[in-house]
Amino acid sequence: MFKALNTSATGMQAQQTNMDVISNNIANVNTHGFKKSRAEFEDLLYHTVKEPGAQSGLNAVSPSGVQTGLGVKTAAVQKNFEIGSAKVTNGALDLMIEGPGFFPIQLEDGQIAYTRDGAFQKDPNGRLVDRNGKVLVPEIVIPPNVAGVQVDPNGQVSIITNGQQNPQVIGQIQIVNFVNPAGLKSLGKNLYSPSPSSGQPVQGSPGTNGMGQLAQGQIESSNVNIVDEMINMISAQRSYELNSKAIQAADQMLQSLNNLR
Repeated sequence: MFKALNTSATGMQAQQTNMDVISNNIANVNTHGFKKSRAEFEDLLYHTVKEPGAQSGLNAVSPSGVQTGLGVKTAAVQKNFEIGSAKVTNGALDLMIEGPGFFPIQLEDGQIAYTRDGAFQKDPNGRLVDRNGKVLVPEIVIPPNVAGVQVDPNGQVSIITNGQQNPQVIGQIQIVNFVNPAGLKSLGKNLYSPSPSSGQPVQGSPGTNGMGQLAQGQIESSNVNIVDEMINMISAQRSYELNSKAIQAADQMLQSLNNLR
């Protein structure tokens, strides 16, 4: 009977984690480049009273054993890197990767992080930076007083200056990809860092080595489907309630035992 209490408690804890993941997805439904997560679970050890296939008589074995599960635990929180829909902004420095890939961003400590958020701006030195002022790597410096900025699908950056008809190439945007993007570590602020699970970054020009091309004037929206998240939230809530009901039922059965005379 006490197993039922503990088993149901692990179920409630698992659904709390599930709800945490779902609520984070819903909270970031409008976050540029956000990738939704999914909680995954696995059952715990089993209390075995009789092994499956145990000898049950002369020349006879038991077709099934007696095993009682001891609950559930969170095995992983999996990131889904499905590409989000395009949001047209017509901003010259807004870039979207149409396919696999990440923009490399240099952190304050010199380390390189990676993002799908291509809403870039210029810092006081004309360098392309993200919304938090972190520099795109390799650096792209846009001179002051340019008439226009053009980014080709292959990442080549050109500018048009006053009195000039032909664009002038000033740099090349590089993006990176990973063997297992789901293994990236989330840092917050739309940034990821590599881990032993993700593998090492493979750098290249957009449109090469299986990487996506760039689309200027667009930003990648979150890939969260709000309808799916609402359904998942209802399912998690009902599972949590059922586990709490199981605890109440086990408690009532224990109470009946205590009341025996």
